Amino acid sequence: MLFAIVNVARREGVDAERALAASNRKFRRRWARVEELAREQGRDVRELSTAEQNELWVHAKGEEKRT
Repeated sequence: MLFAIVNVARREGVDAERALAASNRKFRRRWARVEELAREQGRDVRELSTAEQNELWVHAKGEEKRT
């Protein structure tokens, strides 16, 4: 599957390695914000339920779109 995705990216003129690196940076930045939001609530992100983590993820994602 990975090779197929890379091949599609190549045909579309996308540098797959660069796109993956950018996606990873975005994920790490967003996850750091989730951890920060949890700390602001006096909680450890590891103690949150999946639903609570998702709620913070959506919040962090929304903040990125506003900036």
